[in-house]
Amino acid sequence: MEISRFSPKQLTVMNWWRNPKYSDCDAVIADGAVRSGKTLSMSMGFVFWASMSSSGGTFAICGKTVTSLKRNVIDPLLTELRKLGFTVSEKVSRSYVDISLLGSVNRFYYFGGKDEGSASLIQGITLSGVFLDEVVLMPRSFVEQALARCSVSGSKLWFNCNPGNPSHWFYNEWIKKADEKRALYIHFTMDDNPSLSEKLKKRYERLYSGAFHDRYVLGKWTASEGIVYPMFSEEKHVFSGSIDCDYYVISCDYGTVNPSSFGLWGVSGGKWYRLREYYYSSKREGISRTDEEHYRALEELAGNLTISRVIVDPSAASFIECIRRHRRFRVVKADNNVVTGIRRVSAALRQDRLMFNETCRDIIREFSLYCWNDKSGSDVPVKENDHAMDDMRYFVSDMMRAEAEDDFTAISVSR
Repeated sequence: MEISRFSPKQLTVMNWWRNPKYSDCDAVIADGAVRSGKTLSMSMGFVFWASMSSSGGTFAICGKTVTSLKRNVIDPLLTELRKLGFTVSEKVSRSYVDISLLGSVNRFYYFGGKDEGSASLIQGITLSGVFLDEVVLMPRSFVEQALARCSVSGSKLWFNCNPGNPSHWFYNEWIKKADEKRALYIHFTMDDNPSLSEKLKKRYERLYSGAFHDRYVLGKWTASEGIVYPMFSEEKHVFSGSIDCDYYVISCDYGTVNPSSFGLWGVSGGKWYRLREYYYSSKREGISRTDEEHYRALEELAGNLTISRVIVDPSAASFIECIRRHRRFRVVKADNNVVTGIRRVSAALRQDRLMFNETCRDIIREFSLYCWNDKSGSDVPVKENDHAMDDMRYFVSDMMRAEAEDDFTAISVSR
């Protein structure tokens, strides 16, 4: 995206640290809609501040994972810095970059805060400042460890996120207490990004519904409630007959006490078709099945088709080993991030990229029963009637990753 100008809020995020009005602030928080321009302006402001306030300093830039951080933050940032005359020396294998301007040289380390164990990665380092991108997706232990490392006099804290559930600890401890924390809070909408066309804004309006629309389009902290996929329609998304597909994939949610659900998917013309399914409930049938019996059902589902890969619930270790032992199918472990997966499925349904054969009655049945758990205080679906929902989520997440790697146009879920 070519940047021609910045909005007032983007300029504020970039320059707040030198505005006497905010001289008492130790932190800045930017939240709001996707594609609102907050990430690039904040990352640029972070480097500007570091370059003007320090030389020889050590800083941290943190994301959910280092891979996503590189893609979403670091690479666009370094491109813009080079245009502005900064000297950049990146050591990708060691996860840091040295950035210099007018004799000032500082080092910026990359960290990923994907789980509770990530806090140990940042222990021991002394920082002059930290930028936490997508802070809502990080565990609290990692965030608080990163903040504790900022012990250099004059250090500042930079937070960036899309909204989540209003019960989230960051919303309650930082955004609602911004004045108490001496933090400047700036809320972004899509209108705060001058580089975003009206056509793209309308596209994002079409991508999301329900709580995801409120969060990612309107930029609100909203609780999820009701049916998880209200955009599903039998009239729009169910088909009859056969479809000739380019290649085939099977997704599996495996259960012993709980039901097992396998879906055969074919890909054709940019759409993903659930052609057949296997759904076995030991409670319904009155008898459990072994790994080998489920594997035979997998082979029957595949028939004579060439299956690109079988995507399996990563917790189903024994079944994964069973599939590998037979050496017919390439098996991969599914991405089991529930909320991200639900968001991807929602976008695919709204774009009419997911279709279901009328014979796939169990997944069609689950669509009407799969609900958010509004008593949990967080984004968690009710753990019932979710087995076909899970195998569909595994498939969609895998297909989006495959399309992105093959340079197809994937549905964007970035800011």
